[in-house]
Amino acid sequence: MISILAMYSAVGAVAGILAGLLGIGGGLVIVPMLVFCLTRQGIPDHAIMHLALGTSMASIMFTAVSSFYSHHRRGAVKWIVVRRIVLGIFTGTFLGTCVAAELSTPILKGFFVIFLYYVATQMLTGKKPKPGRQLPERTGMFGVGNVIGLVSSLVGIGGGTLSVPFMVWCNVPLHQAIGTSAAIGFPIAVAGTVGYIYNGLSAANLPANSIGYVYLPALAGLIITSVLTAPIGVRLAHSLPVDKLKRFFSVLLLVVATRMLVSIF
Repeated sequence: MISILAMYSAVGAVAGILAGLLGIGGGLVIVPMLVFCLTRQGIPDHAIMHLALGTSMASIMFTAVSSFYSHHRRGAVKWIVVRRIVLGIFTGTFLGTCVAAELSTPILKGFFVIFLYYVATQMLTGKKPKPGRQLPERTGMFGVGNVIGLVSSLVGIGGGTLSVPFMVWCNVPLHQAIGTSAAIGFPIAVAGTVGYIYNGLSAANLPANSIGYVYLPALAGLIITSVLTAPIGVRLAHSLPVDKLKRFFSVLLLVVATRMLVSIF
């Protein structure tokens, strides 16, 4: 058990530094690393992707609190947006976990690979949406929340890759879009964690120390070290060429996506 905790603590340390350094969502890094570690442990293939997604969601639930609180203290959270979108976030995210529970590991891997290619391309090209409209009213935000929650639950992320561009497109200043996205990440993580636990309770052949599709040893390692190393990444961001590092990281994401694609076949 000590060696398992050490392995997942190392994953959390790397994820925390990268999140602080590059401003990327933790799930984007955590999910592929969890897939690698769970495979190395000999976990049955049918459960690997589900456990990676559920555990990633649970870890984000802990890290999102400190993130959105920090943004809130700086006045960077538009709470009216959070209030309008949160119901759609809850329903879309929980629905996404129900969909994921019915999908096989290869299909979930394929969806994650497509998403990685999308994110890597966006980072590599540096394309940003141009402000072109205003935020929808409550009904429209409910629909948007469902889409963001659904996709986020299927790839195990806090939604920032989707919600930030959406808000920028709707004329929300970038710093407020980032802060508001951090606040939205918490209900995504809560609904995703509840959903993956609920849908995994009846699953067969899960490893010991699992609650549904949340693997507790991995969760413990991730939380302990990622919280400690994220501030290190933030400090490094002020002394390293982050734009160049982002381009390098985007290439790394392309490599990871390609390896996961090959593993499907």
